[in-house]
Amino acid sequence: MQSIKIYLITDSVGETAKKIISAVVAQFPTVDLSDVHLYPFTNDKESLLEILNDAKKEQAIVAITLVDKSLVDFVEAFSKAHSLPYVDFMSPLIQIIENLSGEHPTQESGSVHRLNQAYFNRVSAIEFAVKYDDGKDPKGFLSADIILLGVSRTSKTPLSMYLANKGYKVANLPIIPEVEVAKELFKVDPHKIIGLTSTSESLSNIRSFREQTLGLKTKSMYSDEKRILEELAYAETLFEQLGIETIDVSKRSIEESSMLIENLIQK
Repeated sequence: MQSIKIYLITDSVGETAKKIISAVVAQFPTVDLSDVHLYPFTNDKESLLEILNDAKKEQAIVAITLVDKSLVDFVEAFSKAHSLPYVDFMSPLIQIIENLSGEHPTQESGSVHRLNQAYFNRVSAIEFAVKYDDGKDPKGFLSADIILLGVSRTSKTPLSMYLANKGYKVANLPIIPEVEVAKELFKVDPHKIIGLTSTSESLSNIRSFREQTLGLKTKSMYSDEKRILEELAYAETLFEQLGIETIDVSKRSIEESSMLIENLIQK
């Protein structure tokens, strides 16, 4: 099998170019194109020259996503002088848009991936959801935007992560009859707490499947419908004590449940 090296040079992280290269490589299953060298955050001619000299020695294809025209021109001149095959993924389209619009490109590298406050908020919310998942630290209840309560397999963690991706700081707690709930819950505004419930039949099916994936061949109390009814009754009593809203997740997707939760906390 013929092997061809590719040198990918970018002034950012290179995600866009890697996707393009992956799509092209898939068109040549009989050619070994697995040797792709990525050179991210390349912003000066000295670094470029070193990379290009290595590419010349290895007879590699050079692919670039550079927005600084002087760097693009440098690659083009070097490649022509040394008969080095190269492709510029960005400049042709940039030039067309510039010609049609009359506007000049900003030539700012990494513009697509510029980190803004919304991004940092989302990352912070995800970290919060991981830290306070499954009642790991009750102190998190006091600083959460949303607290989800429910018996096992009521989608607490998936909902927490989905809402975290929308920027909400979410904590969740499994409700177990034999375990006393954290006292911090009673100090939180009830509007921030949502009780998740389901049908005993649905939970029994989900838990039985969970047991099978763990290699358990016989049913346990975990998936016993009578036991589940006891758990649901205990959870319902707790929800009433806390004075919180509840939603039934048994026939709802994560997206639907998330929308209901957002609506409830914004009342």
